Amino acid sequence: MKQDSDLRNNLKSIRTRLGMSQQDLANIASVTRQTISGVESGQYAPSVAITLRLAKALGCQVEDLFWLDRDLPEIEAVLAKPVPNGQQLRVSMARVGGQWIAYPLIGKDAFRQDMIPADGEAVAVSHPVAGVPTAVPSPVGDAARTSRQSRPTDCLPVVGSGEPVRVDGSPGISKLLNPKGEGTSQIGTNKVRVRLLDDNLDTLHNTVVIAGCAPVISLWARATERWHPQLRVQYNFANSMAALHSLCRGEAHIAGMHLYDPETGEYNTPFVRDVLVGREAVLITLGVWEEGLLLKSGNPMGIRTVTDLVAGGATIVNREIGSGSRMLLEQTLQKEQIPFDAVQGFDNVLKSHQDVAQAVVGGVADAGMSTASVATAFGLGFIPLHQSRYDLVILKEYLEEAPVQQLLSTLGHRMVHSQFEILGGYDISKIGEVVATV
Repeated sequence: MKQDSDLRNNLKSIRTRLGMSQQDLANIASVTRQTISGVESGQYAPSVAITLRLAKALGCQVEDLFWLDRDLPEIEAVLAKPVPNGQQLRVSMARVGGQWIAYPLIGKDAFRQDMIPADGEAVAVSHPVAGVPTAVPSPVGDAARTSRQSRPTDCLPVVGSGEPVRVDGSPGISKLLNPKGEGTSQIGTNKVRVRLLDDNLDTLHNTVVIAGCAPVISLWARATERWHPQLRVQYNFANSMAALHSLCRGEAHIAGMHLYDPETGEYNTPFVRDVLVGREAVLITLGVWEEGLLLKSGNPMGIRTVTDLVAGGATIVNREIGSGSRMLLEQTLQKEQIPFDAVQGFDNVLKSHQDVAQAVVGGVADAGMSTASVATAFGLGFIPLHQSRYDLVILKEYLEEAPVQQLLSTLGHRMVHSQFEILGGYDISKIGEVVATV
């Protein structure tokens, strides 16, 4: 029978993965080799009996071999970041706050160490999302306070460069925004139709999205998925402030943060209050980690403090504005009354703990800010400067969702604790504790 134009099959890929020739499969399924060739090329639609024999021969379900294109669902989703119009996209999908979010798998976002499988494909077109501005300027000082009070759901990404200002308009650490109020950032401006690559909507509904920068999040996610096989955890890399804004914009269920406010002596909570104005959230501790300077193995330059960086002419790599590591570096330099521009490489920005470590390993820099566990993983020297509490920020409206509850329940599991403990540089004695509500 001639193949239905909507019928697709996976016969060749499954057969070759099992190391079988067309003749091998034909012999086992009691059909001719020409039948196998015709099915694989799409020229022949097998009968029910032959379909069942093929599935049995390959040890799989019929649905693994054959499907109809028209049966694959299409759903409307909001893009988590702007992309060029007309670009065909691989996307990962999750349902957050009652709407579908599509996360473009482009560039580094498409990889961890191996390529991330896509849930669907889409083509980006510019369609403003109802109620979401296409561009939001960066307010500072009194304007920032007024903006947050009048528009509590606005969530502004950290943009710009140079010496930042605090929300109250006073000079300070990189807690917030562009000091001149310059620049705009596209946020959630596109809706797309996503054609799913399979019809397993249950997996997408059971996906928890975490934005953060702690490498241990992926360890927690994998351990959780072993305990709850129906749960999927999607880890979107983002620095602390970017993660918090992603939570506010409805792109994540959980944001991971490690920001310290020297004025109040508090971790994370002041920043959450600043961004999530008018919204309720809880902060749950993931652990306390040691932050400090990554150095070449053996510390050949004899660096002990940030003052030594300048005295020895050491070159560093920095992190982007909004990251906890950059904030700690700035705070430490200010405490020692060292101008930022006195440190060679202060403006050389990298986007992750792993990138900083690789730069030191590869000789691109003499030092960089990261954590003790990252230093251990890369065989680098480490000078501790501060202990930072890493918290998970969760909107209260998400706490009752079953996938989120399943994920959080594993914070007390031994398999999670053991993964953290062997890394070193982590204190998990308070893991899972609610440390604040806002």
